[in-house]
Amino acid sequence: MTQNYTDANIITLEGVEHIRMRPGMYIGRLGNGNNVGDGIYVLLKEVVDNSIDEFSMGFGKQIQINIHNNEVSVRDFGRGIPLDSVVKAVSILNTGGKFDDKAFKKSVGLNGVGTKAVNALSERFYVCSYRDGECSWALFERGVLKESGKDSSKERNGTLVRFYPDSMMFGQFQYNMDYVETMVKNYSYLKRGLTLVLNGTSYKSENGLLDLVNENLSEPPLYPPIHLEGEDIEIVLSHGNSYGENISSFVNGQNTRDGGTHLAAYREAIAKTLKDFFKKNYEPADCRQGIVGAISIQIQEPNFEGQTKTKLGSNYMWEKQVRDEHGQLKLETGDTIRSYVNKFVATELDNYLRIHKELVPIIEEKIKSSQQEREEISGIQKKTRERNKRSNIYNKKLRDCRFHFNDKRTDKTQENIEKSSIFITEGDSASGTITKARDAAFQAVFSLRGKPLNSYKEGRKKVAENEELNLLINALGVEDDLDDLRYNNIVVATDADDDGMHIRMLVLTFFMKYYPDLIRRGHVHILQTPLFRVRNKKENRYCYSPEEKEKAVAELKTGVEITRFKGLGEISPDEFSDFIGENMRLDQVTLAEEESIADIMDFYMGDNTIDRQNFIRANLRSEEELEDINI
Repeated sequence: MTQNYTDANIITLEGVEHIRMRPGMYIGRLGNGNNVGDGIYVLLKEVVDNSIDEFSMGFGKQIQINIHNNEVSVRDFGRGIPLDSVVKAVSILNTGGKFDDKAFKKSVGLNGVGTKAVNALSERFYVCSYRDGECSWALFERGVLKESGKDSSKERNGTLVRFYPDSMMFGQFQYNMDYVETMVKNYSYLKRGLTLVLNGTSYKSENGLLDLVNENLSEPPLYPPIHLEGEDIEIVLSHGNSYGENISSFVNGQNTRDGGTHLAAYREAIAKTLKDFFKKNYEPADCRQGIVGAISIQIQEPNFEGQTKTKLGSNYMWEKQVRDEHGQLKLETGDTIRSYVNKFVATELDNYLRIHKELVPIIEEKIKSSQQEREEISGIQKKTRERNKRSNIYNKKLRDCRFHFNDKRTDKTQENIEKSSIFITEGDSASGTITKARDAAFQAVFSLRGKPLNSYKEGRKKVAENEELNLLINALGVEDDLDDLRYNNIVVATDADDDGMHIRMLVLTFFMKYYPDLIRRGHVHILQTPLFRVRNKKENRYCYSPEEKEKAVAELKTGVEITRFKGLGEISPDEFSDFIGENMRLDQVTLAEEESIADIMDFYMGDNTIDRQNFIRANLRSEEELEDINI
């Protein structure tokens, strides 16, 4: 049947309707609060960012944030929204003061969307602006104005926003206060002199990024962190004995978790400056191995990749359209971010090392040690890969997908990148099920043979010689650089039994010890698979906990049949396609900045201590509990 395309098909969405219809365009993702990138945190950030921008312009030294029963309120003491523009500012797209450089400079939010998205995606949204003895307020429900008015007020100037995210959008959501606290702390480190009060607790920093790095060190650094500041730039640098790079990055106070041009410039500048200082052609990876640090820059009108602003796309410190003598528009730009960061680091770090000469041998010894280990491991890995190719093991281990996000030949839209995944599973049965159920365009499967090596108890040489882990590294594409990672999501998919949990811990131990940046960058996940299927003649329900099972039994009522899944191989490919498609439940593996990787691995993978035994007793659900299917 041919679908007619007429004027009736042309739809104009009024107000914030488009945000509700396509929320991903504005906040990146929905989610229920389990992931730090979920939309409810984006809504909070959008409101707080406005208050931060007020402080950056010199207005208001305190921001009060309260979250109770998932309702959020943010009160600042800035200038307040102009009273006649309150409704427009929170409900009409492409409306805001930040298009005017005179009112806001070096702001995070410049696209006129922020609070409109919060309004549109909230069950209740209230805004009140206080200015010079008057206030203007408005109340919305799911983006629709319900009431508004003006009154006299004795409140200090500023803005109050109160909202409750929409359960129609976010489901049964819950704010994780650890995520919120980290966000608030980061704001305080980046805005010295600003006090943020979260549920009655105050956060304020006197030393900026130096406080951030010092308070979040998970192990003693090899030397006191170097703290360098300039106009529109601040960096901190030290080295530790852990693997990988642990660098926090920020733009105009925005935590750019996914990095961008400024972080790439910082990484390049550190390596280049150290090579030039020592006058030796060290590999950049050796200069940065074990690095811990941070960079913050301030730029005019930043261009972020995506509405969630977690990756900087700008190439210049500033750029603007101007008219020449003939009235024609032309683009003028400042320094490139790469050049600006390189010049700053080259000058300031070089000067610092010449003054603090006691640090020089420590840094060079760290570089030489990393170089020696890398060259030794690289040779071992090469021999192992060649042996595996000759035995044709590689093709048996990896069922690849067609899309890789670092492949220049593929359509690298953000949506495609986010979908690319590799499932790490164990055994032919489980890998076979996932292989048949997967989307072969975007989902790959890597099959482990039995339990992998316990990396915690072995040196890197032994790990490099291990066939299974070497093949896994090769499949991920991270032998030389994490930027060569081939999949956005690394998903550990094991059975929900003792062996499955042990295999999961061994895989996570490997990543945590040797590739912690994969975890820090949000790439590593655990697949949730259903423990039970509850069905009657009309409906199937898949339940991920005994509590969900009990609810399903109560709602389906009569003729109920319950199946307990003990392994991935017991679930048919047709059923499994539901669990790794749009409805896939993933638990992101996260590391709090202050958590010590060494301490975590020692607790879970070290000697069997009383503390660990008590933890297991308190948290492990017994097999008898899972088997008990009676209500």
